[in-house]
Parts: sequence; structure tokens; C-alpha cells
Amino acid sequence: MTFADIDFALSFGGLLAGIIVGLTGMGGAALVTPMLVIVFGVNPATAVSSDVVAAAIMKPVGSWVHIRNKTVHWGLVAWLSAGSIPGVLIGSFIFNAVLQTSEASETIKTWLGAVLLVAVAAMIAKTFISARAFRKYGAQEQQGIKMPVKPIPTVILGAAVGLIVGMTSVGSGSLVVTVLLLLYPLLRPSVLVGTDLTQAVPMLIAGAIAHAGLGEIDIAIVVSLLIGQIPGVLIGSRMSTRYDGHLLRYLLIVILAVTALKLLGVASSLFAGTVAIIATIVVGTMMLREHRQKRAMPKVDEPTEVR
Repeated sequence: MTFADIDFALSFGGLLAGIIVGLTGMGGAALVTPMLVIVFGVNPATAVSSDVVAAAIMKPVGSWVHIRNKTVHWGLVAWLSAGSIPGVLIGSFIFNAVLQTSEASETIKTWLGAVLLVAVAAMIAKTFISARAFRKYGAQEQQGIKMPVKPIPTVILGAAVGLIVGMTSVGSGSLVVTVLLLLYPLLRPSVLVGTDLTQAVPMLIAGAIAHAGLGEIDIAIVVSLLIGQIPGVLIGSRMSTRYDGHLLRYLLIVILAVTALKLLGVASSLFAGTVAIIATIVVGTMMLREHRQKRAMPKVDEPTEVR
């Protein structure tokens, strides 16, 4: 691969995706893989395999921050990995079997569309689950890295997500977080995010090795993505200290839903693009209004210390 092989338009797309992931903690592969297929015209099989490899390199960057901050529940990571590693290998085997068929590209696009709809449902469900947990357990102290683990449902969750990731590269974020909230409603948010990022690393490494053996990886695509994604995640993470990204989550849900319909052949490219543009304008306007309202609020003076 040479410098000329790097697609800087793809790197810019990776940068935007990385910023959104850093801000919201959602939408990594769910954004990147469909972007490769729809926007850049990459073969679906190549898009899936290349994104698995890129994610295997990028995820440790985010997880290392949480490891240093001691916001990783290693017991959950171990039990999730016990299911996700064999799951991703089985998913990669199924992916390889489909590659041998004449309808491989259409089948993988259908898989992507279906999984994106599941991811959208999970993102919406996460909002209600979080609200319910707050109403039910709000007065109770949240639990951290010493919280007891439920082995059987945790292994099943890992296996299901690993299977989906091996087949589509999508699902290691939004699906895990939503089900973990159901299983562990008192898990501290920082530990939830740190555990999710860390458990994805061994699964994605196993998936990357499996997909590398299939010969569908495009090194130029992987490098182009990483050029944008790694700084994007770091920028988004820094921005998240000032903005919680809640409005961007709504934008992400809309974009993923329309993308899923496009992949499933329900929506045309014109319709998908129009809805995405309108959603971006609406969310951008809401963010601007929110920013102005916060600036207009009177500042509360800090109490003077009495000596």
C-alpha cells in the first residue's frame, strides 16, 4: 500500500464517526460499515471485514483510558468474552459460508439492514431502561467494579453479540450496553462504558484474525479509517466533558434507521439523504437553541467560605 492508496474522504468520514462515538458511546460499526457500502460503494463483504480489523485496532485506545481510571469490571469482561470469542468465530464461519454463494453481497446487505434496525431499537430501549432504572433505583447507591456477576445470562449476551459482530461487524456497542442495563441496572455509567469498550477488544481481535483468513480485508480502507477514527474518538471524548451528546443520539437513531431502510431496499438514496439532511438541520437547531439558553441563564455565585 502507498500514500496514494489512502482515501482522505474516507478518513474524514471516519473522523466524523469517531467524534460521534466519542461523544455518545454508540454507533461505531453501525455508522462505518453502512457508510463504506452506501457512500463509498465498497463491497459489503470487504466493508464488514475491514471494519472488524479497524475496530480491533481502535477499541484498545478507548479502553485503555478506562483501564487507567479503574472503571472496568473485569469479572463482566471475562464472562462476556467467554461467550463473545467463540460467538465471533462462529459468526465469521457463517460469514465465510455466505461468501461462497452467488448472492453474498445482497445477503450481507440484508444482514446489515436488519442488525441496524435491532441497534436502533436497542438505542431507543436504552433511553426508557435508563429512565426506569433511575425512577426505581435513583435513591440507591450505584455499584462499580465489585458488583457481583450473573454468569449464565452474561455469557449468553456475549455469545449473541459475538455472533452478530462476526457476521456484520455491527453490535458490539449499543446491544451490549442495553442488555447490561437490563441485567445490572445499578451499574455505574462510567463502569458500564469502560466494561463495554474493554470486553470488545478480545472479541474484535479474534474476529479480525478470523476475517483476515478470509482474504476480504482491504488494507487501504483500514488505514484510511484509522487515520480519521483514532483522532475522532479522542476529540469526541474531550468534547463529552462539556456536552453529553444527548441530542446527537437522536440524530444517530434517525440516520441509522434510514440507513437500515436503504440497505433493505425500502428507501431510495434520495429519500435517505433527504431525511438525514433534515434530521441534521433539526438537531443542529436544537443544539444551538440549547446552547443559547444555557448562556442566557444567570450565573449562580458560589457561596463564600466562612472562616
